[in-house]
Formats: sequence, C-alpha cells, structure tokens
Amino acid sequence: MSMNTLLAIITVVIWSSIAPLVKLMLSDLPNYEVLSISSYLAVLFLIVLNFKTGNIKELKNYKAKDYVIISGLGFIGFFLYNALYYYGIGTLTSQVACILNYLWPMMIVVFSCIILKEKMTFIKGFSVLCSFGGIVLLSVGGGSGNAANSVPGMVACILAAVFYGLFSVLNKKVNYNQYIAMMIFWFISAFFSMILGLATETWIPITGAGWLGIIWIGFIVNALAYLLWALALNGAENTATIANIAYLTPFLSLILSAIILGEAITAKAVIALILIVGGILAQSFLETKKTK
Repeated sequence: MSMNTLLAIITVVIWSSIAPLVKLMLSDLPNYEVLSISSYLAVLFLIVLNFKTGNIKELKNYKAKDYVIISGLGFIGFFLYNALYYYGIGTLTSQVACILNYLWPMMIVVFSCIILKEKMTFIKGFSVLCSFGGIVLLSVGGGSGNAANSVPGMVACILAAVFYGLFSVLNKKVNYNQYIAMMIFWFISAFFSMILGLATETWIPITGAGWLGIIWIGFIVNALAYLLWALALNGAENTATIANIAYLTPFLSLILSAIILGEAITAKAVIALILIVGGILAQSFLETKKTK
C-alpha cells in the first residue's frame, strides 16, 4: 500500500466519524455552539499551519474584493453547508443525514453544467437520476422516528449538499491559496454561527467529554483531515483512484453510527446509498472510459 493510499484511508476514517459524533454532541449541546467553537478551533489550527509554512504572508497580497469573494464562498460552502447539515443530523438518524449529504458530488456535476457550461451528457443525466432515486427511496417513510422533524431535516441535508456543490464549482473559478482560503472559510463559519447561536440558543458549559468531541471535530475533522487529503492527492500516481476512496466515507459512517449510536443499518439506507454513490462512481468511471 502506497503512502498516498494510506493517507486517503486515514482521511476517510476521520470524515466518516463526523455524522455520528455530531449526532452525539447535539444531544447535549446546541447546534450553533458546537459549530462555532469547532470552527474557531479549525481556524486556530490553520493559523498555526499557515505561519509555519509561510503562507500567512499571502494575506497582504489580497485586495478587499478578494476578501469579499473568499468570505462569500465561506458563507455558502462552510457556514450554510454545516449549519444545515448539523440541523439534519440533529433531526434525522445519523445514517440518513450522512447518505443525503453525499449528494454533493452529484450537485457538482449539475452546477458544472449550469455555471461552467459543461455538457450534460446522457451518462451524467443517468447518474443524476440514480442519485436522486436514492433520495426518493429514503423519503419513503421518513428519515427519523419523529415524522414532524423528518421532512425539514431531509430538506436541510439536501440543501446542504446543494450549497456545497455550488461552493465547489464557484471555488474552481478562483485561484487563491487553499490553506489561506480555508482559514477564512472556517472563520466565516465560526463568526456567523456564533452570532446566530448567541441570538437564538442558550449555550451550555462544555464538560471534559464534550471538549474531546469539539477538539476532534475542530482540529481533526475540520482541519487536519483536509491537510491529509491534500497530501494524499499530491504526487499520487492515479489521482482518480485516490479520489474515489472518499466514497467509502458514507459506508464507514453507517458502521460507526451502528457502533457509537446503536442505529440499525436498514436495507433501505444501504440501497439508497448504493444508488447515490453508485450514480456518482458510474458517471466518473464511464466518463473516464469514454475519454480514453
């Protein structure tokens, strides 16, 4: 096993922990409190990283317009995405929220056609339909034991995927240092979630166990995992193969949800996940094969 593959697998394991861990955290703490504090920890990690690598010097090269663009991207792709995803996790089962969240790669395909004017081929269209078939399947019977919260939670997760897909495509159109940009992205997430949290929630003192969860989300999931993923892709002999490892995340998340939360892995969830991820992988495989 190559070092790139090992780093990719470690990253996927870290990412797969986010849904069950956030679900566990939200049973004791308000949504925005968890999001804000974990986002600030990610900012702290990236400040240290950018100082150590010298990237921090690039801040002086950016104009006001650049900061507006980066902040706008952070608002869409980090604050709105996470706020909606956290709401979905809090109201649905962890596994359903995670599965719906993995619509974002397909939303990249859709927005690439709309914004980047890429051609919507038959293969892409078929793959999109497969992924949305997974949503329809999950929607039958709802996604949680509380029917009143099920529909809003599912809508929140789908919107989160839409916003992250939009963010990913818009981010392709700009050329900023990604470590600097990510530092600002997480600051925007931290700032707006703090403002909304203080206005709408009663924040609760965090205990020792709670801090362990916050630190894991902030330092490990929000910051370190992205660094490991970048290292995994950098210099990889086959970038597509490494990138496809990311699609193991929701499958591992289902297993962790069963272990940590005691959630039953339903046949409906597995089939829906296969439809959603299968549509993405089919599009990637067939498009690659077509270009050879």
